[in-house]
Amino acid sequence: MFVQDLVRHAAARYGDRPAIIEGDRTLGFREFEERTIRLGNALLARGLQPGDAVSCVLPNCIEELLTYVALARTGLIRVGLNARDTPADHAFKVADSQSRAVITDGVDLPETELHFTKEDIDEMSLTGPGGVCDVPLDPSRTYRLAYTGGTTGRPKGVILPLRTLQAQVTNYLLEHVPGIEVGDVMLHAAPVSHAGGSYFLPHLTSGATNVLLSAFRPGAFLEALERTGAQRTFLVPTMMAALLQEPNVADVKTPNLKQIAYSASPIAPSVAEGCRKVFGEVLSQTYGQAEAPMTITHLRPSEHDRIGSAGRAYAMTAVRIVDAEGREMATGDSGEIACRGAIVSDGYWNRPEATAETLRDGWLHTGDLGYLDEEGFVYLLDRENDVIISGGFNVYPREVEDALTSHPAVIEAAVVSVQDEKWGEIVQAVVAVSAEVDSRDLDEFMRDRVAGYKRPRAYHVWDNLPKSAAGKILRRDVRDQIRQTTAQREASR
Repeated sequence: MFVQDLVRHAAARYGDRPAIIEGDRTLGFREFEERTIRLGNALLARGLQPGDAVSCVLPNCIEELLTYVALARTGLIRVGLNARDTPADHAFKVADSQSRAVITDGVDLPETELHFTKEDIDEMSLTGPGGVCDVPLDPSRTYRLAYTGGTTGRPKGVILPLRTLQAQVTNYLLEHVPGIEVGDVMLHAAPVSHAGGSYFLPHLTSGATNVLLSAFRPGAFLEALERTGAQRTFLVPTMMAALLQEPNVADVKTPNLKQIAYSASPIAPSVAEGCRKVFGEVLSQTYGQAEAPMTITHLRPSEHDRIGSAGRAYAMTAVRIVDAEGREMATGDSGEIACRGAIVSDGYWNRPEATAETLRDGWLHTGDLGYLDEEGFVYLLDRENDVIISGGFNVYPREVEDALTSHPAVIEAAVVSVQDEKWGEIVQAVVAVSAEVDSRDLDEFMRDRVAGYKRPRAYHVWDNLPKSAAGKILRRDVRDQIRQTTAQREASR
């Protein structure tokens, strides 16, 4: 069962019922199917061929979802870009993926053979050739490259074959969002080009309506939640923290709400408790990573008394804790989280050594540290690669450190995270300098060198940074000291 099959069956079953609503625009299931066919055929008619990569950066809009399905059904490889990244980030991913085309809405991207705007997508989906758009596909065919980063600072393209999408949709329908009924509403405020989009197909194939908000604004989101009578939505913890700051949040009526799904970053216990008080027992966490999208483990609404847990493994995913040699650890012992199943990627694009390091003996080694309790619940302790997740976006310390040390006065730098109720984690930097420099100077220097969400919120100047015997900066020691100082300062207020 492939994407085109899901869309075709939904069109046959639900016809002119509303499939997608964006503002005052509505697409029925049948019209959505027809427009993805026309768009897919139009892209192929422009010279693209199955297996070509297409880099995309679009907002929450109907054209984004048309593109999502059209690329998948034609065998074109989607390369998702983040509008908040820098031009250098975009240039690297477009070049590394060997994209032949880009699709954008106001974001400057490098020149490629073909360039399409949001308006082009809308036009092609209306006027492209109709009929049939069914490129022969099999589960092993790559449909997406999901770029992540690493401790080297260079992003890596995660190869996601169609079987990973099939596994994700199946996991959702069986366990994460079961019981979707015809006419239900899924409210999208998070970008559907990223994690939020994983909820689109499960709802489409079940006859539910996907309602798109152009952006997340707390007040407007609460109004839409009440107005649409949505049964489900997806947020990152940063968004939930913002909702709780709205003065009228307790007055919002959501009798139909069954689930607020979340992932992407840790959630503060105070935020989880605040959401439960306002919305009821509706929080549902799913844990995954680019190499195993969204569905390694999940924590049901009734299980949120287990603070710090990421839940239990999905039925179609095997999870275990291993030591540095890959040997399985005993219950309660901490180690690296490893998983296997159809959800696991094929490795990294043109990175055979990184692939061999991450995929070993059929298991994906996630780089996340944790342990399993007696009932099979996974608890996350840390991340081996020190990735920081701030507001649902990944920040890789090495990239920020490299930018900092390009400052003429900075000798060395360590970038770490501090827990934050609103953002999950925030970025802070510690530097050793050769000349006097203050935080404002450093922040101004960093402004054009890294994306805003990667820029440190605080800068600390130390005489020296702690190092190992081999001379490597001990980032963990830096982080522990910064967190201890932060905690002491908060306690003294």
